[in-house]
Amino acid sequence: MPGTELFGSEERKEINDVLETGMLFRYNNDQQRNGIWKAREFEAEVRKITGAKYAHAVSNGSAAIAIALASAGIGAGDEVICPPFTFIASIEAVLWIGAIPVFAEIDETLCLSAEGIRNAITPKTKGVCLVHMCGTMADMDGIMAVVREHNLILVEDAGQAFGASYKGTSVGLFGKTGSFSFDFFKIATAGEGGIFITNDEATYKIADAYSDHGHNHVGNNRGMEQHPVLGFNYRISELHAAVGLAQTRKVPHIREVNNKHKKALTEILSQTEGITFAHLSDPDGDSATFLNFFLPDTETAKRTVDEMNKAGIGGFNYWFLNMYHFINQWDHLKTMQTASKLPAQVFGMSQDYTTLELPKSQEVIGRLISFGIRCTWTDEDVVALANNIATCAKKAMQVAVMA
Repeated sequence: MPGTELFGSEERKEINDVLETGMLFRYNNDQQRNGIWKAREFEAEVRKITGAKYAHAVSNGSAAIAIALASAGIGAGDEVICPPFTFIASIEAVLWIGAIPVFAEIDETLCLSAEGIRNAITPKTKGVCLVHMCGTMADMDGIMAVVREHNLILVEDAGQAFGASYKGTSVGLFGKTGSFSFDFFKIATAGEGGIFITNDEATYKIADAYSDHGHNHVGNNRGMEQHPVLGFNYRISELHAAVGLAQTRKVPHIREVNNKHKKALTEILSQTEGITFAHLSDPDGDSATFLNFFLPDTETAKRTVDEMNKAGIGGFNYWFLNMYHFINQWDHLKTMQTASKLPAQVFGMSQDYTTLELPKSQEVIGRLISFGIRCTWTDEDVVALANNIATCAKKAMQVAVMA
């Protein structure tokens, strides 16, 4: 992914600023830090890119989505509609705040569909955890219509989609709260880091306190601060924030280059009969971190994967079988293997995860192959990759025809 490709003098400069002060903690100690506040600068840079009124940096993307859910008012016993295609952290966050995940169908946006959400609503439904997968965005017009009709709380996990937007509005700002991940494999990385965003001041204040043991961060004496809510330690360090700051400044450039590469890949691969592409709800808002394409059916996709492995093509994901981002791999969730009982096990669940059927999602993910796009590719690299993928797909589809 691009963030891991572009370490340089900018990151070293921001890190050295912190090391020279010796102040790695993000709060207080004003005199010692000599005006160096990297977490604050990181947050400001994210506000600039997203247009959010409020942004708060935390330890990782998993913490960011948990904070987003909790500060939005979702809690024990509430049902939250979730996608079966996401990193497991999205589901863990729902469980860890005491709520109950209810899975709904996705569509070819790779995100929850409006129809899927509507069909999963029960009298206990409190909210929707909408995940913008693989750098793209969901059908926000359709989803917002359902959310408003049923008065649901929308929380957006845009962990993989920093820099993406829908009709001019950043992902993460359609719901009450949103979150981004800045781990090692995202468009911009802090090593480990996450960002919570919202346009609501009251919600931001809850998140700010909740992420730091309930501290309200008013005044300069940490021992005298008030604690309006119970919280936990989700703080980011100044070192991680320093890396995230330098990386975030590079996102506009990364998006520009990645979109150029994605356009070239798409133009070449679209000439191969049988290859289609994930639906982009707003092509102009794509972060272009992934190229997501479909084969005609699951068996052809599996054969294409085999052909790509034989050809030595690396860097792709076949989520259906071997990536920890689809419900097929979540046996520990299906049987609720936990260190201690969770509220979901106490209150009961609307779905039996062991027998749950999501045929649309299985069909979509079964045909999907994804490539992380690298901004350091040359034009020649892009053409060679596209031609190699096309060759492998043609071999796989030829077998299907012969059969």
